Amino acid sequence: MTPAVNLLKKLKIDFNLHEYIHDEKATSYGLEAAEKLAVPAQKVFKTLLVCNEKQQLFVAIVPVCQQLNLKLAAKAAGCKKMQMADKAIAEKTTGYILGGVSPFAQKKKLATLVDISAMAHNSIFVSGGKRGLEIELAPQNLINVLNAKAVALC
Repeated sequence: MTPAVNLLKKLKIDFNLHEYIHDEKATSYGLEAAEKLAVPAQKVFKTLLVCNEKQQLFVAIVPVCQQLNLKLAAKAAGCKKMQMADKAIAEKTTGYILGGVSPFAQKKKLATLVDISAMAHNSIFVSGGKRGLEIELAPQNLINVLNAKAVALC
């Protein structure tokens, strides 16, 4: 299993695993997951890495059907400005490949922001650490495990 799944098992967090066959031609990993699992896109969240003007990295978790607002992310993190992190840096820092970046068990622990819309659902889906694997869990469990802040990001 992936480091993300192993961590949740170790912490005895309630979650469900959902697998699907990833299509290499898919242009949006998150929307593909929502479609293949027959789940509303508002409940499937993508894990993004952003950096501030000092190149400090942060994790932003937002619905796959939304776009991260970098100004809101900067404000929530107490920074002047944010930008998307370089793909190679994101993979090296998290230990996961793009399209399979889980918020859990990343190589480096980073400050994490979760879009407040997650709190409107009983459960949400996040990457399980590889393409074609999603973890379903209560948003409060996600926040607790990651010591994250729930804020407006979209």
